[in-house]
Amino acid sequence: MSIYENSRSTTGTTTKYRDVSPTSGMCPICEKDCPILCEIGKSAFRGREVLYPKEESFGKSTAGANKDYGLTFGDLQIMVALQGAEGIEADSDKAVFPNADITSNAGGVPLQVPVIIAGLGSTAVAHSNWNGLAIGAAISGTIMTVGENVCGMDPKSVYDNGKVTHSEDLRYRVETYRKFWDGVNGDIVVQTNVEDQRGGVDLYAIQELGVNTIERKWGQGAKAIGGEVRIFDLEKALLLKSRGYVVLPDPEDPGVQAAFKDGLFDSFERHSRVGMPEEISFIEDIKWLRGQGAKRVFLKTGAYNPAAVAFTLRVASEAKVDFLTFDGAGGGTGMSPVPMMHECSTPTLYLAAQVLKGAQILKAKGKYVPGMAIAGGIIDETQIFKAVAMSNFGDGPYFKAVATARSPITAAMKSDYFARLAEADDLPHKFADLYGKKPEHFFISYYELKEKFGEAVGRELPWSAVGLYTYFANRIGTGLKQLMAGNRKFKLDLLSRNDLASLTERCERVAGIPTIDKKDAELFEAILDYEADAVIG
Repeated sequence: MSIYENSRSTTGTTTKYRDVSPTSGMCPICEKDCPILCEIGKSAFRGREVLYPKEESFGKSTAGANKDYGLTFGDLQIMVALQGAEGIEADSDKAVFPNADITSNAGGVPLQVPVIIAGLGSTAVAHSNWNGLAIGAAISGTIMTVGENVCGMDPKSVYDNGKVTHSEDLRYRVETYRKFWDGVNGDIVVQTNVEDQRGGVDLYAIQELGVNTIERKWGQGAKAIGGEVRIFDLEKALLLKSRGYVVLPDPEDPGVQAAFKDGLFDSFERHSRVGMPEEISFIEDIKWLRGQGAKRVFLKTGAYNPAAVAFTLRVASEAKVDFLTFDGAGGGTGMSPVPMMHECSTPTLYLAAQVLKGAQILKAKGKYVPGMAIAGGIIDETQIFKAVAMSNFGDGPYFKAVATARSPITAAMKSDYFARLAEADDLPHKFADLYGKKPEHFFISYYELKEKFGEAVGRELPWSAVGLYTYFANRIGTGLKQLMAGNRKFKLDLLSRNDLASLTERCERVAGIPTIDKKDAELFEAILDYEADAVIG
């Protein structure tokens, strides 16, 4: 909505008056002596910095769009059932929600919860929260994806003829996940963009770190121009430029160096290049990766135009990638351009409908369709239920899981922060009164995890990981089981489009799922037709 165009919390801007113009977002009267910084005002001082989330929050926050796209998973309603049970014996003593099976499989990787963590790479918020994210994912039995540019951003990386031969950061990220991994459920996946491929990150991950799964990245829903991060050190900015990254402003420019030292600005932008995918070269690349020892190859792409969705599905089918993730508009992690997060790419539910249409076309032609995940603003069990259900046309769901990044970061960050407050005896009084003053009391999963991992909980297994596990397994896992039991579906792959109804005509048109007033119309009348031969119940 345009009322936010001149006032965004993500950029730290606001307006003096509330009754802004619905067209421009400007105050109806703009006064010279106004001390408030709106988007225009702040841009007059800081220019390009205002394209991004607040610089002072970089590394300690995530950012996403707040634009109303007019269609979300909230436009679908779950239609609960009354009779019988599927996936379990229709026995009131057995068909109870704790017995629902929410496990899934992503390209050959078993999942204990159908939520995978999308690529979290070189942005500072991922690095500073890695222990909680990686260990939390491992003990939840799901996938943790190391995102793009980790080796290139690591000052201690060693390169030989342009190829990485050692990266402390990447090794640390892989090994951190594996500390508490059961070796079966979930996996650590290493994502590679064009910079990573040039630097041989895939080979290093496979051959030196024993990584099983490589994910190629074509983009994400929050941006389509490559990844960005902020660099607060001139020497590091120079190092990254020497490694081939686009760094702005140019750290080699003497005038730029002088301005940086004088404090005119305090950070550089590091940008990644975008790939230029082609069908034949991509298919050959996937064959090459498998030849180098990759056991599985995934592909992650953003929400480009519908033709690009069709192209992605086609080449993923031809290359027989093991798993494919589509990321809808609006989400973000570290430093996506705010206008791009709002105004570019396809919103998640529209994208899901496009992807499923393409998958149906491929299947009708007898082509291979990989397992898939949908991403983009998904944070809870209702959205997961709806995403999986809408993807099942009768032969099992195309979406085996959802992918998310912002919500697990939030869970890990919040958990770490409150654990530190507890250590300093500085918890909010209301929180402490409700839940206790110690992490051992306010993390509801503590005793469950202590029974399994002993004294490691709160130490080698940090509180941030406990929080992520509690969010994934205890909250989402339990909530999803309850929803499934409400539909009398006790296995995740039994959820189908019949379990949903559209609330709006727009949703019906886009998703192809009838509105409530149209659902079961013929069956409704048949049940009440006492002359019919059908046996009811």
